[in-house]
Amino acid sequence: MPGEPPVTDLRVDGLDGPLGLGNARPVFRWRVTGAVGQGAAEVEVGPEAGFDAGARWWSSGRVVSARPFGLRYAGPPLPARQPMCWRVRVWRADGTETGWSAPARFETGMSAAGWCGRWITAPDPVAPATWYLRTEVALPGPVARARAYATALGWYRLLINGVDLTGPALVPRWTPFHDRVEYQTYDATASLRPGVNVVGVIVSEGRFRGRLGGLSRPARYGDLLAALLHLDIELADGQRVTVGTDESWTASRGPIRSSDPKHGERVDLRIPDPLGTPGARRVQVLEPHGRRLIAEDVERVTEIARLPATISRTPSGVVLVDFGQNFSGVAEILLDGAPGDRVVLSYSEVLTPEGELDTTYLGDRDPARWFQRDEIVLDGTPVRYRPTGTIHGFRYLTVEGLPEPPAAADVEGIVLSTALPETGRFTCSDSALERLHANVVWSMRSNFTDTPSDCPTRERSGWTGDIQVFAPTAAILADVGPYLRRYLANLAAEQLPDGRVPVVIPTEAAPGRIGLPERLFRAMSSSTGWGDAAVILPWTLYWYYGDEDVLDRQYPSARAWVEYLAHRAATRRGLARRFGRRTGPRERYILDAGFHFGEWLRPGESLAAQLRDAVLAPRAAVATAYLAHSAQLLGRIAAVLDKRADAERYTELAHHARTAWNAAFVRGDGSRIGDDNQDDYVRALSFDLLPTDQRAAALSRLAELVETAGDHLGTGFLSTAMLLPTLSRNGRPDLAHRILRQTSPPSWRAQIDRGATTLWETWDGYDGTGKAHRSHNHYALGAVAGWLHEDLAGLRPAAPGYARIRINPTPGGGLTHASSSVCTPYGPATSTWRIERGQLHLVAHIPPGTTAEVITPHGDNIQTGGGTHEWKWLLQR
Repeated sequence: MPGEPPVTDLRVDGLDGPLGLGNARPVFRWRVTGAVGQGAAEVEVGPEAGFDAGARWWSSGRVVSARPFGLRYAGPPLPARQPMCWRVRVWRADGTETGWSAPARFETGMSAAGWCGRWITAPDPVAPATWYLRTEVALPGPVARARAYATALGWYRLLINGVDLTGPALVPRWTPFHDRVEYQTYDATASLRPGVNVVGVIVSEGRFRGRLGGLSRPARYGDLLAALLHLDIELADGQRVTVGTDESWTASRGPIRSSDPKHGERVDLRIPDPLGTPGARRVQVLEPHGRRLIAEDVERVTEIARLPATISRTPSGVVLVDFGQNFSGVAEILLDGAPGDRVVLSYSEVLTPEGELDTTYLGDRDPARWFQRDEIVLDGTPVRYRPTGTIHGFRYLTVEGLPEPPAAADVEGIVLSTALPETGRFTCSDSALERLHANVVWSMRSNFTDTPSDCPTRERSGWTGDIQVFAPTAAILADVGPYLRRYLANLAAEQLPDGRVPVVIPTEAAPGRIGLPERLFRAMSSSTGWGDAAVILPWTLYWYYGDEDVLDRQYPSARAWVEYLAHRAATRRGLARRFGRRTGPRERYILDAGFHFGEWLRPGESLAAQLRDAVLAPRAAVATAYLAHSAQLLGRIAAVLDKRADAERYTELAHHARTAWNAAFVRGDGSRIGDDNQDDYVRALSFDLLPTDQRAAALSRLAELVETAGDHLGTGFLSTAMLLPTLSRNGRPDLAHRILRQTSPPSWRAQIDRGATTLWETWDGYDGTGKAHRSHNHYALGAVAGWLHEDLAGLRPAAPGYARIRINPTPGGGLTHASSSVCTPYGPATSTWRIERGQLHLVAHIPPGTTAEVITPHGDNIQTGGGTHEWKWLLQR
């Protein structure tokens, strides 16, 4: 861009000017503009006060590196609650210097010993209930600067003089609440004034006490909602005032009677807001507990879009609102009725075949138990209502209880998601594929709220398998590095002592509240493909972001998982191995004991049959393949971290597991593998498990299975993401295109033809009568969007962090053009191709500081550097 500074987009731990940074050794990144990349860089850090005058605490000195990221602070300890500045200058690869960037800010968080407040709760806790906590602060003069540090057991909103500082953030985010609770830092300067100030905290059920998981079990972490606040105020005359939650605060129940994340909000607007007047009841102070306070390190959930409404009536006469898009969020609606009128807002993703709101499609056949519902009792004055302590997954809304239906202009859909910067864009000549890409983005946004979830409706659980298969696509579509690092921190915190990884993170219960459902979930913690997220996810973040720090931080967790698998294989035998084919000494590397989901839900396979096999006859071919794959990745991670002995150990373990897998599950020349399903061959080729001379036979058999299925995919949960890349990168892009173009189930386009605006949990989404079933907003099968970028448009990393880029388009399927644009750690990269008059025209933009290998239609390899390049080739010669 003209006039763009040579160094821009300065970020600390991936965040833009964060308040309350908790990392004692933050990592800096920036972007170098222009045609020539970085050869070296220097970062300076100092206190905001005096930075312009030359105050510096640390300088990195000139660091020779082409990477505009990954430079870690190594100066003296950063004090708590300290406003800081930093800047960077770059020496380009041609020796020229950029000069210093404009300073960027960040602010350190609260120390463990610095809190003046104590945890407070209501005097007579009622479940469910929403509590209004209140105090008054008298200030003798104008405020120069104020910071509020706040958190809660439950979701909270912080209000000062009626100004809502929290908004739709859904904080604190979901963590293992028995162990750690996240706090937020707010700039409260503009909200305070001389005189009496009212400080209020509204606490609702949230993930702490709200209903969790598919069984909607409440209070999985505790029974008492609570809040904690520390308010630092600096007056214009230099005086300092500190306010904290303590026994002097009061508690009241206000108009929000209850507010559950899944089951909605209950509001009585006839009850006055108690934050406006002093409360009559003193709070209780909680006894000290062992929960650690951790700083926020991810962008907050916020309003990212508003959707217009279309108003109609269902056949039964109920007012129906259609937002035209399945999404995660809430509705904002103008309500006008008589005092005492009760309005019910019900939310759903789908309609029944008869055109009514479907409240039974997720399994419970009793409409009275439908959970996505808000209820409002009116006070006789018009109100623009928007729930604040709940979130729904929906496209449709019914409105009952109003004397007149609302006008379309009086209803909006509020889309809520974590504020993740968009990084990947895709276009092509087929509008259906563009719709598919958009659907994937919508599903990702819907499920990337306070933690990655499987769906925004039924479970809302952080399944490890879902994020494991989707993370590479997510890393293309948005800047998810900090967001997924936080998920991995929770994973490591909840990993079991023997190395097993729970199948949902967080695990949805404190240790002291584990009942039968939780024990069953714990038994599933041995499942490969799910637990392997401990290894695969850190490697994904390293591959797409060049993030070595996440490898180092997660290494003990990844190592513990692989050690568990190796030990299990060596010491336990499943029934199939006791009576089936034997492999001699290699038996100790075959993994067939314990619970394994296996490939999970191949098209046409029932849920009941899959669960039966997972318990009684786990698919050893799948489990052993993941042992080999994760051991191989762990060896690579160890090598990156310069852990040489571990690198040799896990590389050798991978070799033994791969050899045992071949001996046990490969027959003949590689043309028969495992149970002879499509996924058996996809795993074999994608994980590089086969000897070179057997790959062609395996590919041939995979192609045969696809063609026998009428060019339909037959892969399940784990391998669908790898199917099209495996075909296109092994010489069968034609077959990948045919699968992608398929219009009957199981296929992506069949969903689009039925009006899908997100990805569904199942391929059909509806039964033969037109009745919907299962979730209609799951991102896992949307990993195909990664293929649209990396193979169809042809832009993918060839080295960690896109230090090298591979440009290798895959035209076909009748397409005449396609384009991918990805904002890499080095800057924007694009690959755009079109076909005209028998020629392939390719334009690629390569960011400065990187190199690219461009594969021509004839298999030649062209090496090029940064800049915009254009080529033309005849498609036949």
